[in-house]
Amino acid sequence: MSSALSTASRNIARGALRASRPSTSYSGYRISPTSAALHARNYASAATDAAEAVHQSAITNRDPSENSKSAAFVREYEPYCLTTYARPGLVLSSGKGCYIWDIEGQKYLDFTAGIAVNALGHGDEELSKILYEQSLKMIHTSNLYYNEWTGPLCKLLVERTLATKGMQSASRVFVSNSGSEANEAALKFARKYGKLTPGGGEHKYEVVSFYNSFHGRTMGSLSATPNQKYQKPFAPMVPGFKYAKYNDIDGLDIITKDTCAVIIEPIQGEGGVYFATPEFITALRKKCDQVDAVLIFDEIQSGLGRSGYLWAHEAFPAEAQPDILTTAKALGGGIPIGAAMISERIAQAIKIGDHGTTFGGNPLATRVAHYVVDKLSNPEFLDEVKHKAELFRSGLEQLKEKYPSVITEIRGTGLIWGVQLNRDPNAIVDAARLRGLLVITAGNNTVRIVPPLIVKEKEILEGIEVLDTAFASL
Repeated sequence: MSSALSTASRNIARGALRASRPSTSYSGYRISPTSAALHARNYASAATDAAEAVHQSAITNRDPSENSKSAAFVREYEPYCLTTYARPGLVLSSGKGCYIWDIEGQKYLDFTAGIAVNALGHGDEELSKILYEQSLKMIHTSNLYYNEWTGPLCKLLVERTLATKGMQSASRVFVSNSGSEANEAALKFARKYGKLTPGGGEHKYEVVSFYNSFHGRTMGSLSATPNQKYQKPFAPMVPGFKYAKYNDIDGLDIITKDTCAVIIEPIQGEGGVYFATPEFITALRKKCDQVDAVLIFDEIQSGLGRSGYLWAHEAFPAEAQPDILTTAKALGGGIPIGAAMISERIAQAIKIGDHGTTFGGNPLATRVAHYVVDKLSNPEFLDEVKHKAELFRSGLEQLKEKYPSVITEIRGTGLIWGVQLNRDPNAIVDAARLRGLLVITAGNNTVRIVPPLIVKEKEILEGIEVLDTAFASL
């Protein structure tokens, strides 16, 4: 598509150049400057029409019409659903690998992965087989009893983490249903620890988080998310939360002896794909040690291979590691599950009855997660993610060079990328969708790209080409 666009653009440019000449002599005939100007306007008009024709021809996936099956479906069921998301009119129906189809039969290349959830893509056959077999055997028991899969999942998470350069204090795991719940658990564990640690007590309950972060929508995790768009409708927040500037070492004085926890994303995904610097994270770790505050790394989006490492914080210095790590999203490959992995020092503060969950750790979700973690922690798999990252980096940087009036910065690693624009990104999201590519927004004017980790090289190139035509259509 972009090659066709480039060819058309070159042809149009040649025509416009010829038309711009003020006078051309031929045997027995002369074109006057006035006539040349008229020709130039005609060529310019033709150029505009030709460019528009190219852009229109690139549209392969029309949004459903009012008379479509999709529109009828939405009209029938939307009145019964609480509207908390703004959505386009398409209704998704099936998926395989990195492609999904709507009920009209239109095919899309999925660079959203369900917001970084479907790490193994759609329709993974082994995952589907596990779901089927386990659903026949046992779906749920509650945590009043042991089951066959929660323990093995916890052991696998700890052992695979210890085998990396990541959290070397990893000891125990609490399994929840979502990322927000994993963060809630982490915050509760930190507050309990703060009450019991030497020098702690009832005063040690404050939590520090960072601007531009996102930790969830339940009240504790929301209180750690200093964004008025999310917080204001539900104010007041839980007492004790304070906020600092990301990557500002001088601002770490906000952490005091009254601080029980600091929660931070090594990569701010929802915030626009921003990275904590090694210097900042190292200073943060030292500050937490000075006041005996629990350091929580929220790797809900950045973890489990998304960065090219099992955990994104592996890229930091060895001394910059967390006391608690939270994960979710990719953990279940699409099945709801989250987890908080904690050090033994923190675990000793938690007693029976301090926390719990009804659905968390059910054998269906944990068996699926065991399979997913085993796949995503494979060193060869992670090396492939790093290799694919370079394809994205190269392709997106080329787009930045081609569209400097729109794209101001490219940020990313592994298979999490942010394309920073100087305008509302929804026009690009819409243009890409109409050309068969799904991407999402993040932060302030950022297009976020988080494809399944199994994305193939040819699919990356296909996606970059569609983005090219989307930007050209602006």
